[in-house]
Amino acid sequence: MAASDRMVLGPLVGAIDQGTSSTRFLVFNAKTAELLSHHQVEIQQKFPKEGWVEQEPKEILKSVHECVEKTCEKLQQLNIDITNIKAIGVSNQRETTVVWDKTTGEPLYNAIVWLDLRTQSTVERLLKRIPGKNKAFFKFKTGLPLSTYFSAVKLRWLLDNVEEIRKAVADGRAMFGTIDSWLIWSLTGGKNGGVHCTDVTNASRTMLFNIHSLEWDPELCQFFDIPVEILPKVRSSSEIYGLMKICPSLKSGALTGVPISGCLGDQSAALVGQMCFQDGQAKNTYGTGCFLLCNTGQKSVFSEHGLLTTIAYKLGRDKPVCYALEGSVAIAGAVVRWLRDNLGIVKTSQEVEKLAAEAGTSYGCYFVPAFSGLYAPYWEPSARGIICGLTQFTNKNHIAFAALEAVCFQTREILDAINKDCGIPLSQLQVDGGMTANKVLMQLQSDILCIPVVKPSMPETTALGAAMAAGAAEGVGIWSLNPGDLTAVTCERFEPQINPEESEFRYARWKKAVVKSMGWETSEAPSNGADK
Repeated sequence: MAASDRMVLGPLVGAIDQGTSSTRFLVFNAKTAELLSHHQVEIQQKFPKEGWVEQEPKEILKSVHECVEKTCEKLQQLNIDITNIKAIGVSNQRETTVVWDKTTGEPLYNAIVWLDLRTQSTVERLLKRIPGKNKAFFKFKTGLPLSTYFSAVKLRWLLDNVEEIRKAVADGRAMFGTIDSWLIWSLTGGKNGGVHCTDVTNASRTMLFNIHSLEWDPELCQFFDIPVEILPKVRSSSEIYGLMKICPSLKSGALTGVPISGCLGDQSAALVGQMCFQDGQAKNTYGTGCFLLCNTGQKSVFSEHGLLTTIAYKLGRDKPVCYALEGSVAIAGAVVRWLRDNLGIVKTSQEVEKLAAEAGTSYGCYFVPAFSGLYAPYWEPSARGIICGLTQFTNKNHIAFAALEAVCFQTREILDAINKDCGIPLSQLQVDGGMTANKVLMQLQSDILCIPVVKPSMPETTALGAAMAAGAAEGVGIWSLNPGDLTAVTCERFEPQINPEESEFRYARWKKAVVKSMGWETSEAPSNGADK
């Protein structure tokens, strides 16, 4: 690219996409939504005990710095002027909980990741205080059932079990946040004036937030016994929160003074990135977990079939809030990582597609990857993973196929629930996320749903959604959220190739396997670990 061509690009927007298994920084052209460059770093997960999942907040922050630095270097090699980056959006893994010391900037404990199960006993103790032990008791305020999944119970566990956190709260030094809050606070100055905030989409996943009044709820804070002063200020998903500060690990001083002006939990960001702005539009993201969101517009719809009511987005301080119905599956891409890291039957995630393609069938083998219990539509923490229907003929190719099929069956269960709650069956499913590169998975998904699956040619819709929110913010105003103003996104379609009867037969067998996976784990397990 010649130097004279540089200005043709116009304004650019950066997006920090901090997921469960990796961090990325991506830069888009605000006029065309074209992805210009990006860098990705894998994040380590720690499993200190059975069912525990942790990450180091400082490693997460360091990965963000590294991704920003490396992406800026790549842009400069392309002769693209990084001073054209006018705004930055943040998208993040949701529910993952961090508590840090505002005077030192140091985390007071590892981040407890969303799919961690240590809080099961906390949930059971809290349930005893609810009339009839009703998990859905707070549903009409929060849209959520009482579960290990959400941040309030993780924060309660930290307050109950970590002396250092209790002391910091007593001394007025503690700050709580989900990953978005930790990053925005750190990137806008940290202990030197960092902004302690979150957006409505992330706040709606804590179980402390009233999704109608859009405020922290005093009754919920009292129930969980959480001091409201440690919580971040709640803002819209698209406004200027603060400016990027110079950071020692950003050698070039890249992006200093650029506003951070977009923030969305990753699933909401993907909904925005897929342009699902109309009531009834839905998308499914295949990441570590699998998340199907259906836009219900300005009305909150409460599910009768195990789905969550969540905030989809609020794209500006004075803009209306929009809601979504969500089906959450804990284990999707994580099953591929498990086949790689735990079983060692593949060396890379891409090999799973190859093995599954070679098999072409699971040969009657069914895999229920309930490693963290079952989320939607069951909310059954006692479930554990099982592989059943094995014969002497079964080999690793069949298991790889069954693992991919499990992701598709879990999506089918959620889609069935959304269709029942909304009353209008989806005619096609829009998909995104890392796993959508797997063509065998996409074809299987269409076969099992019996409807077309539509994948955009640019799969980075989560980052795109965060960039759109940042670029459209008041005071930035370089990105139009009018779908007609954006270049048409080209898509790949997968049409069903098996007959519906076969699909129904396989789905029924899967449901049978799910029943067998339930009731494995009880909180009364032997204390000597003999049954572990």
